[in-house]
Amino acid sequence: MTPPQRRRRHPKASPEQAPAPAPPQESQDPPEGPKKNPERLYVITCPDGAERSELDLVTLIVAHADPPPSATPEQAALLRLCTAPLSVAELSAYLSLPFSVVTVLLTELLTAELVTARAPVIRQALADRSLLEAVMHGLQRL
Repeated sequence: MTPPQRRRRHPKASPEQAPAPAPPQESQDPPEGPKKNPERLYVITCPDGAERSELDLVTLIVAHADPPPSATPEQAALLRLCTAPLSVAELSAYLSLPFSVVTVLLTELLTAELVTARAPVIRQALADRSLLEAVMHGLQRL
């Protein structure tokens, strides 16, 4: 059983105003034409369930080549996005795909050697004292 549909109330027109146009009648029939359902995630990823690469959210991905003609639309989008280094979390957000799906797609691209994964640059908690002294002396000479 379907719930009843609420209809919007329209204010009554005053005598000096023109009458408001009638609201469009809502039909209870479904719209004509095929509905577009998003692809299921298992259709996007490879069906064989191959091993995934060890990728973190902050792993940087860089593409080496343009998408080949045999690439899926998601893989082509990944390759186009990765012309500059992007993290896996950013790729996941830009493509609106879950992290697990993006890691499977990136694993396929890594095995085909179309992209490179590299660890992010980790900064030390404290800078090297000799480097800081060299910078300080250089600034004092200016």
